[in-house]
Amino acid sequence: MELILKEDIIGLGYKNDIVNVKSGYGRNYLIPQQKAVIASPSAKKILAENLKQQAHKLAAQKAAAEDKAKAFEGVALEIAAKVAVTGQLYGSVGAAQVVEALAEKGIEVDRKIVTMKEAKKVGEYEAVVHFHKEVEVKVPVTVVAENAPAPVVEEAPVEAPAVEEAEAPVAEEVVEAPAAEEEEAPAEA
Repeated sequence: MELILKEDIIGLGYKNDIVNVKSGYGRNYLIPQQKAVIASPSAKKILAENLKQQAHKLAAQKAAAEDKAKAFEGVALEIAAKVAVTGQLYGSVGAAQVVEALAEKGIEVDRKIVTMKEAKKVGEYEAVVHFHKEVEVKVPVTVVAENAPAPVVEEAPVEAPAVEEAEAPVAEEVVEAPAAEEEEAPAEA
């Protein structure tokens, strides 16, 4: 079934794209939710005319998307997650955690435009931010163990100064109090 999308649908297409979908998906979801219309010959002509009239506006949207994409230059994320001994995560790291990590760096992004294969193990992943149908930014994401021990930094061995016997500390003498004197004291009556 051929449809014209009325809005961006990540994984399917962008607004004003003509896509082929299974008829059940089109009839039961996209058309009733008003996310698409049937691509009849008259609808295609109307779409072509609208795109011609909106060419300037679409160019401005693309330029704005490219400006937003420049904020992502050199951005790499490191997300800490709880990890089992085997390296498996308790849960997973997905788009929501990527959006939170970006917000901590001062970059606000809508969660709906971020896609990422969910990370279930510690390692390197890639999140994609879809600003425009022609502007996408790939952000490297490193998932690390939250409870990992800190790496041990080995230092050069330091030699302890030699201690001479004369300077060695002397053990304190223990003075025992005579316990017998207390018992022999005369009792006053």
